[in-house]
Amino acid sequence: MAIRDKISKVSLYIFICLAFLFFQSAARTAYNKDENIFQLHKININEPYVDIGVHRVGKLGLTVINTGNIGTAWTSMLDPRDPSRIAPSAIYPYPGNNKYLYTGTIWIGAVVGRDTLVSVGSDGWFYVNEMWPNPYPNGEVQFRSITNPDDFDAVSEEDFIMIYTDTVTNPALVAVDPTDARPHIPLNIEINQRSYAWSYAYAEDFVLFDMSIKNIGNRVLNKVYMSLYVDADVSKVGSFDEFTDDISGFRKAINSPFGCDWVDTINIAWIADNNGRNDNDSEDDCPFSAGNYTGINGMRVIRTPSDSLKYSFNWWISNGNALLDFGPRKKGSEENPFRDFGGFLGTPVGDRNKYYIMSHEEFDYDQLFSAKDNTSDGWLERGADAFDFADGYDTRFLLSFGPFDISPGEVLPLTYAYVAGENFHKDCLAYENIFNPSLPEEYYNSFSFDDIGLNSIWAGMIYDNPGVDTDGDGYRGKYRVCIESTFVDNNWLYNFDTVYYQGDNVPDFRGASPPPAPELWVINPYPTGDTIKSLIVPHVNDENNSGEMTIQWYGYRSETTKDPFSGQIDFEGYRVYISLTENLTGFYKVCSFDKEDYNRYQFNPYATTIENEWELNDLPFSIDELKDLYGEDFSPDLYRRDNPFYWEGISYYFAPQDWNQSDLTDTTKIHKIYPNQPPPTTLNHDSAWVYYRDEMTENRYFKYYMYQYKAKNLLPSNKYYFSVSAFDFGSPSSDLASLETRPNKNFITEYPQNQNSTIESTGLNVIVYPNPYRADANYRDNGFFEGRGMDNPPVERSRRIHFTNLPHKCTIRIFSIDGDLIRELYHDQPKDYPESMHHEWDLITRNTQMVVSGIYYYSIESEYGNQIGKIVIIL
Repeated sequence: MAIRDKISKVSLYIFICLAFLFFQSAARTAYNKDENIFQLHKININEPYVDIGVHRVGKLGLTVINTGNIGTAWTSMLDPRDPSRIAPSAIYPYPGNNKYLYTGTIWIGAVVGRDTLVSVGSDGWFYVNEMWPNPYPNGEVQFRSITNPDDFDAVSEEDFIMIYTDTVTNPALVAVDPTDARPHIPLNIEINQRSYAWSYAYAEDFVLFDMSIKNIGNRVLNKVYMSLYVDADVSKVGSFDEFTDDISGFRKAINSPFGCDWVDTINIAWIADNNGRNDNDSEDDCPFSAGNYTGINGMRVIRTPSDSLKYSFNWWISNGNALLDFGPRKKGSEENPFRDFGGFLGTPVGDRNKYYIMSHEEFDYDQLFSAKDNTSDGWLERGADAFDFADGYDTRFLLSFGPFDISPGEVLPLTYAYVAGENFHKDCLAYENIFNPSLPEEYYNSFSFDDIGLNSIWAGMIYDNPGVDTDGDGYRGKYRVCIESTFVDNNWLYNFDTVYYQGDNVPDFRGASPPPAPELWVINPYPTGDTIKSLIVPHVNDENNSGEMTIQWYGYRSETTKDPFSGQIDFEGYRVYISLTENLTGFYKVCSFDKEDYNRYQFNPYATTIENEWELNDLPFSIDELKDLYGEDFSPDLYRRDNPFYWEGISYYFAPQDWNQSDLTDTTKIHKIYPNQPPPTTLNHDSAWVYYRDEMTENRYFKYYMYQYKAKNLLPSNKYYFSVSAFDFGSPSSDLASLETRPNKNFITEYPQNQNSTIESTGLNVIVYPNPYRADANYRDNGFFEGRGMDNPPVERSRRIHFTNLPHKCTIRIFSIDGDLIRELYHDQPKDYPESMHHEWDLITRNTQMVVSGIYYYSIESEYGNQIGKIVIIL
């Protein structure tokens, strides 16, 4: 990478840092109003309020900024919803350390009168940033979620809504264009942007963006083109030199994942690492592991203002050296003369050059083919560095479409998806063994677009559900017919299967979802009588049961909510998970419950393959439903695939939907708190017999939907994450597997310790751990004591020493061996409340410095007694 390239990215980095420093100062008021951390008058009501939203509910962690940008460049922004987390820049899979995006943004160009204007969120090269939000509070990013019952307008699990315009002309914010040598001239457009993300298995790999673009000026915008710009930089988080080997391209179609030899159009501009390995020159990265860059990211346009538009795809390498600034360019003609970008073949600088490349309707060949002779297709001669470009470089791409006109006051829609996929690179040694820049086809064929292609298809289906007549006009979308034939007894038999692959052109933004997660809490493991003391102030363990926790939950919404995709109540069961970290990979299942139901597979005599000869066409049947169909003595367990059941000329076999672990009476497993309680009906809905009233909140809970599970053999010194997920039985007609709420999205944390009351009545016996504290023990890397719930924190900021067996209110002081006060900690929690017996010290002094190695004294002072002890710290 040339020096100018690095300088340009540093410039953008500085800009975002300065903008975000402003945002953070203002955000302190927005997110910490009750703490008075930052006074309101420090918000400049005349300046744009730069704000962010962080999508992290799925496997793709992506930050959206209300300046028309996605990705965080080289900044370390904090997630406003959880300041302990670093905002991710297309980290995939998330959480993780593999970053696939430097920055992405939108460009909009138009002819206004006799002038050609382009407004950009950022141009990715010079200090040009032309889209800004309104001042606070109107400029603040709004968040809503379908997991919050009060967010009636929510679309996904993570909705971020923001508005920004290109009307700011303050030279302190919008620099003079260095090429056109003139101040920013706005198009006068306003963009209302909504971004959506889900955690479901079929939707966890993309973020959908839906925009309304409005002409707020008084002049017609003619020949408008829009573009999605992406500078990827595949690298580790915090790395500054791994992104010089990226490759880019455009994939139009894949073999359909739904079979029948169909081909599905995906039209996705993509970027990836050139070989998936962290070090091109080392074989130590083989075989691939979780830390390698085997994934792929891309952009897919899903909805445009018109169906009859011109499209173009361009990639280029920006560099201050004209010989290294490159992008594929077609030869000029008399009707379409070649345009020189100031001596550069790649980077389009200035409004006129940007508009030219946006509107030129040129589809570049994939970067991997740069060293081939492409002149016969009208391309310029390859340059001297073509072989270097072909094996990867610091690459950007632009996906453009248009033209259309926007009259004053008119609003046009745009929907696109930022999509990620796994296993793009499958063969760790393919680059070394078969890559040939002059003949790249074999290496290109080693790439797998299957996963990003499937995710791209799902993004389109969520936007517009296939086969769903949303507006009720009778049109359900486009479909295709799969014809299977077989030759039986000298006759051809045919089976026709109609499959919708596109909706009715009316946006849905809806997909199948698992049942809502249940309401969750922990209590004393041995509640007495037929009541629970309180759901709001949960009690933990008594003096004889340290190391045990009783988890309870309320599943009314889980068991009664209809799936928005199918319209069915598809609840199947619950699973209990425990973890020592809130990361998804740390949760392990300890118990499950599911209904006793069976899938019925029907033999298809027209199937052409063994895999397709048994079809699943119906929802699961309960055992009672099967007995109603086939008789009281019918047992589905007798009829598996090797012993089919024949009924009225049709062959069937049956298999449990899950495990049919349906016993809710065993108190060592998931069981009902009120086992004899019938379900509520309209007749008994208001009866005190059917609901439990929380004595603190006076909330009512139907006893029928209340469950519990007792976890044993827990270590009192460990902080545990307890989760209960709800899952459904899937959708056989859509080939959709069972969906489950993510354990790391519905958890509570607790230490399995004694109650405060026990400690306070018998005298203090505070325990400090780890003691001695040793830096070389690598507690964080080994999953002990520290670093939990933090995304790649600096080591010196993740250190922790724990105090446990505390009274609910006390003061902890740490002194040096000379008696100097190092830190004072105030512990004040409601009595017997979760974590009321526990406090952490981050090894930071009262002067915000890390402590040094040595011996320290600690004192615990409370109305229940005092305690003094020593702590040894070895750093």
